[in-house]
Amino acid sequence: MKPTQWKDYSLKGKAQADTTSLTEDKFEDEVEAEWFSAQLDRKIFKQLIKRDDVIALRSFALWLTLLIAAGALGVATWGTWWAVPAFFVYGVLYSAADHRHHELSHGTPFKNRQLNDIFYHLCAFMTLREGFYYRWSHTRHHTHTLVVGKDPEIGAPRPPKRLAIYSDFFFIADGWRLLKMLVRHASGQLTEAGKHFVPESEVPKVLWAARVYLLILVSTVALCFITHSLLPLMLVGLPRFYGGFFSQLFNMSQHTCLAEDVHDHRLNTRTILMNPVFNFLYSNMNYHIEHHMFPMVPYYRLPELHELIKGQCPPPYPTIWAAWQEIIPGMNRQQSDPSWFIQRPLPAAAP
Repeated sequence: MKPTQWKDYSLKGKAQADTTSLTEDKFEDEVEAEWFSAQLDRKIFKQLIKRDDVIALRSFALWLTLLIAAGALGVATWGTWWAVPAFFVYGVLYSAADHRHHELSHGTPFKNRQLNDIFYHLCAFMTLREGFYYRWSHTRHHTHTLVVGKDPEIGAPRPPKRLAIYSDFFFIADGWRLLKMLVRHASGQLTEAGKHFVPESEVPKVLWAARVYLLILVSTVALCFITHSLLPLMLVGLPRFYGGFFSQLFNMSQHTCLAEDVHDHRLNTRTILMNPVFNFLYSNMNYHIEHHMFPMVPYYRLPELHELIKGQCPPPYPTIWAAWQEIIPGMNRQQSDPSWFIQRPLPAAAP
């Protein structure tokens, strides 16, 4: 017999569409605990949070150059088998916008705010996570990471919906959810979850952005009919689906099967060591404990931060495959025992 959901993961409390919901939830009889933070010299921290337009531009320029080159090769070889590997690479790079969009939502890659916003909204469209809505949702996620009833971005509520999780290696479940959200927002209705964290002043931006997204997508579909070719969708929209494997592989490694309702990112978040290619695709978000503990540190400084605080954190997973070797059996076990979770070891001298 399949167990029922062991907790109610919907956002609780009175929906407040204002900025107080980002830092303070007025739930009765609850006092927010202070989150653990690794000890870090203040002067070093000030150096780590410095943003560098040159470093960010170099990284984003390389990504866009590779993306455009793969897309051009796909167009040039369209109708031949050579288009398959070309569009595979294009789809993987296109889906990597998911991680760049995430980092840009923090405003940390670029010192120049306009550059940050331009790239943010470009990547937000590419990943179908509407930017104005996501910025507030993700702020709540960082404020209440894996706190049930407060975090709107718990990717694997217990027991995990394994079919949906595995289907999202092709962005099927999440993509369908986001498309429905875009339609709802475009019709002028904010989601119930959104009412908890999107300020009223920001709601019109969310609704109009959704309409722009849908207009672009519908226009792309119309262009397919006009040209009698699937090629326009292969370049815009569909790549997030057919190229989503690595994005899902990375995203579900962040928190799945770890402790809920704790105020210590070392217990509910994973740091994973990866090869340079994966680091590039993932925008160094494999240093996820470090990112959650110090979200104002730009992604290109996270490896340095990792070296500084690793003695205060659980040992990192040596590879992404090592993480999934415990995630898969963990999700299977939670089907019959949703209360079970992976207990991460803390250093002996940890506070």
